[in-house]
This record gives sequence, C-alpha cells and structure tokens, in this order.
Amino acid sequence: MTALFCLLLVENPLPLEITEAKLYDLRFHLRGPVKAPDQVVIAVIDEKSLARLGRWPWSREVMAGLVDKLARAEAAVIAFDVIFPESDEDDRILSRAIADAGNVVLPIVFDFETASKRRANPDLEPSALTAILEPELYRNFPPITSGGVPIMPVKPLRDSAMSLAHISMLPDYFDGTLRWEALVVAYDGLLYPSLGLKSAAFFKGVSADKLQVHAASSIAVGNTVIPTDRWGRMPINYYGPGRTLRHISIADIVDGKVGAKELGNRIVFIGASAVGMLDLRVTPFTAVMPGVEKQATIAASILENRFLVKATKGEDLLFLLLTGLAMALVLSRLRLLWGAVAVAAGGAAIAAAGVVLFSRFGVWVNLACPMGNVLCLFMSVTGWNYTVEERRARRIRAMFSSYVTTTIVNELIENPALARLGGEKREISILFSDVRGFTTFSEQHAPEEVVALLNEYLGEMTDVILKWGGTLDKFIGDAIMVFWNAPLPCADHAERAVRCALELQARLAELHGKWDREGKPKLSCGIGINTGEVIVGNIGAEGKKMDYTVIGDEVNLASRVESLTRRFDAGILITEKTVEKLRGAIEAGTLSGIELSGISRVIVKGKEQPVTLYTAVTNGTAPAVIIECEEMEPVRLTEK
Repeated sequence: MTALFCLLLVENPLPLEITEAKLYDLRFHLRGPVKAPDQVVIAVIDEKSLARLGRWPWSREVMAGLVDKLARAEAAVIAFDVIFPESDEDDRILSRAIADAGNVVLPIVFDFETASKRRANPDLEPSALTAILEPELYRNFPPITSGGVPIMPVKPLRDSAMSLAHISMLPDYFDGTLRWEALVVAYDGLLYPSLGLKSAAFFKGVSADKLQVHAASSIAVGNTVIPTDRWGRMPINYYGPGRTLRHISIADIVDGKVGAKELGNRIVFIGASAVGMLDLRVTPFTAVMPGVEKQATIAASILENRFLVKATKGEDLLFLLLTGLAMALVLSRLRLLWGAVAVAAGGAAIAAAGVVLFSRFGVWVNLACPMGNVLCLFMSVTGWNYTVEERRARRIRAMFSSYVTTTIVNELIENPALARLGGEKREISILFSDVRGFTTFSEQHAPEEVVALLNEYLGEMTDVILKWGGTLDKFIGDAIMVFWNAPLPCADHAERAVRCALELQARLAELHGKWDREGKPKLSCGIGINTGEVIVGNIGAEGKKMDYTVIGDEVNLASRVESLTRRFDAGILITEKTVEKLRGAIEAGTLSGIELSGISRVIVKGKEQPVTLYTAVTNGTAPAVIIECEEMEPVRLTEK
C-alpha cells in the first residue's frame, strides 16, 4: 500500500492534487492570520473613493494628482496594479507626474491563452532581467512562457515609468484558487519580474542587473534568496484574508487626510478593492481578496524574508515511507479497535507534523498521500485480519467455547499450539467447591426448583471466580473445580485462590439473605484449596473431544480436602502447601484481610505423608496472620 502511494505521489493524479491543495488551504486556516509588515500599504480604489471621485475609470488628471500626492508623501515605491492600455488626451499630464515621481512601476499583463508571432519590443526589453545563472537548466525546465501579445500601458506612460513588471495571475486550473506566484515570466527569450518582486527589489535598493535568477532554483534580491520551483514560481505566503495588509482609501489620500506618516518610505500599491471592479481573487483564506493585495503580499514576504518552501519529491517520498512503514508495523500487531485508535493517533500526528512544518518553518510537505496511505493501510490490514485472522479465531472460539472458559479460548486463539494433546508441568492452586447435602436436597424438592436454585448459585459463584481470574475447569454436578496460574501465568495464584474462596462464602451469605426473603431453601458449600505441581494441558481424543484441565496428585488432594470441610465443620480448608506460598508475604506485612488458623494434621486416604489443614476467615483490613496448628499426632482418614 505504501509503495502504491509512493507511485501516486510521483504521478500526482488530479484527485490527489486537489486533495493536497485543499489540505494546503486548511493549513493556512489552522495557522491563522499573522501581522503584516508596515513597509507595504495599499492605496485602494474602494467604494468610498468611487463616491468621492466618480465612477471608474478616472481621468488621467485625477491619477496624476494621486501620484503627486504619493510623491510629496515620500512614498519609496509607487506600484500600479492598474493598466492604462488606451490613449487619452491627458496622457502627458500623468506621464509628467510619473516622471517627476521617479519611482513608479507600471504593470504589464502577459497572454498565455493565444500564440502569435513574437516581435522585439524595445519599450519592454529594458525591464527584463539580465543576471541569469546556469541558463542551460532552462532546456530541461523552461520557465512559464507567454506566447501572445502582452497588454502594456500606452507609450507616454511606460516611457516615463521607472520600470515595468507583470501582474499576470495563474490560479490553479482545477479550482481557480491563487496559490502560486510566477516571479518571472518568459517572453521573446527574456525574463520579466512580477510587480511584487520588482517593487521589493527597488525598495531594497537592488538594481535590475543585480536581481539574480538561478534557473529552476531561486531568485536573489540582494542578500534575500527566494526559493522557487523549477518554473520560477513560489507558493504565496498569505498573511491572512483580505485587508490583512493595510488599506488606505485613495479618497483620503487625495483629500490630504493621510500623508507622509502613513505613506512615507513605504511601497504603495495602487489597485481596486471595490466589488464592482471585478478584481477579486480566490485565495486559501478567502474567495474575495483584491488582486492588488496579492501583489502587495509578494513584496511584503520578500521584505520580511518570509517564504514557503515546497518540499521536493524526494523529501515527500521520505516522509511518506517513514510514516507508512511505521503505521504498517503498528497495525500489523493490533486488533481492530486498537488499530482504529492507532490510525486516529497516527493521522493526527502526521497532520500535526504538517501543520508545524508549515506554520513554524514554512515547509509545505505533502499530506494527502501520507494520510491517505494510513487510512488505506488500516482498511487493508483490517480486511486481511477479518478474512484470515478473525475467521480463524472465530473457528477456534466456536470449537472450544462450548466446554472451556473465555480465558482458555483467548489463550488458544493467541497460541493455537495449545489445541494439541499433551501438557506441561506447572505449579498451580486448585479450588474445589461442593454443595453440602445436595443429594438429600434434590430428593426433597421438585427438579425444576432444584435446577433453578442451582443455576442461580452457580451463576453467582462463577462471577466471583472470574473476578479473581480463575480458570473455571468444570462443573461436576453441584461441584465446581477452579485453578490459577494456567493457562495464563499468575504469580500470586495462592493469594487469589484464598481471596476467591473468602468472597465465594461472602456471596453465598448474601444469597442466603435473598433466599430467606423469597422463602426459598438455602444451600451451603465447603471449599478446599491446595497448591502444587500438576500436569496442565489437553486430555482426551484429538480431533474428537478434548478437555483443557489439570491432573495429578495435588488435584486429588484438593478434592479430598474439600470433602473434609464436613468433618471439621469448616467453610474453607487450605493445605499447608498453599499457606507456605502466602507465608513470605504475611511475614513481610504486605498481605492483609486474611486469618489462617491451623486445625489438624491428617493423612488422607491413599496418602502416607501427613498434611496440615488450615481454616480461612476474613479479618477486615488488619494484617494477615497465621495461627499455627498445635503439635499432635496426624489423624489417618479412611473416607475419600
């Protein structure tokens, strides 16, 4: 999947290109507006100016008066985003004002839609850039080239201007959003700068011959190096939506309400913001930014040395590979729920990295492919797990769930080798519980009543057993067999067995109160616990019927001890082997709530070695204690 997205990143099909462009726009919104520099202002033809000076176009005399006002206010550069392509009887008045100011840059517009026979234009050529480094690179990566006849100001005006610069805009073709600025455009074999670039260069005192173009790489404006793509474009680093840069109404300039304080030693762009003048552009921030503000944004970025850099294909591929392989490694080890959490976290981390790189470091890294890759990785891994792993797990679960507990089923799913016949030697704690007098009880009550009461009792006991992590081996009529430390390891298996037994008796006492209120008969039980090494594994006929259980002498002893609860009238009996597992924690004072009392030493039927028996009761929150059995001769027992 990651390899597929690497190929898509290189080929950049339209859906991915659009997705990445929208994610790029989103990064601007997440970053938010930033403060624009004070050295760039915009003298706008707004509704207020139209109301004051009349409808557009204004006379050349009005425009000459505006230039005079800006010159007297000591504007450093006057950059027009307004073309004067048609002759007028007052051209000489505006031409004289432009010449007197000596710092006016007029616009030209290149035609990229049509092709015509190019012819030298002596009025245009002086504005071309001459310092081109490594021009041979243009053979492989030609700059954006105009094939039609450019639109220029009339000759008297362009003759008096300090320079000409293009205001051509090249929005993305798929949605019309203006994300890139063509800093240079080729026409008739020469390169011409954009209005924002030329204005910033003049403001910084960099002459045209010192404005260096490094083919397919960058443009140097003095000490400021502007990174570009291979076609001489730069991503526009917008400061915010419309009016983020300072707007000053031309009506206020003409009326003398603003002067040198607001305009002095600044680049002043002149353009339209009025809605009716149709010079509104779609940007990542807004759909209604005045075109002149885009030009001013370019100049401001150059003055502040504040640029966005599009990551190279190699850098984007590296980012995609690292994130893709990391997520593949994680997802291959997680199940569906945690995989979804990992995908959400991974996607958020990738997005956060992209936003931080963009906002803090001005790096535009491709996010569409890495995030799409993470999502598709999740879907593909989930699909694989569903069709292979989950189906296999369901078969195992269906096969065993009818006769083993959930703990064993889950362990078998994780380790299918356990489903073979055989076992291993392991120390475990075994608990047997049996209802006292159940045969007599069954004879005295209807079968339906017996089954209902027994099911209620076994249900409550099972809840307690599962709470303490016991492996419920089997129900033997009214008896229960449980063990700890298999199949999952459990270091405190002896303590868990004792605490489980105490809670079983407590829960049975609660049932007695309930049965009393309901007028039902009561059941009582005895519990025996022993600890020792046994064989744990699958016993039976492979492929036909198997039982995951424990066998061995220690199991028999636990069963014998449970049967002795009637003889000693004890609710719980524990062997000395279980007590020895608890002794260290009790002597260290880390165990509480248990009181163990020795009551007898016995030799059970079929055994020769005596074993000491202890009863167990709760003692609240007090430290656990052991009351040892008095020295006595062991009692030899003949009953099972």
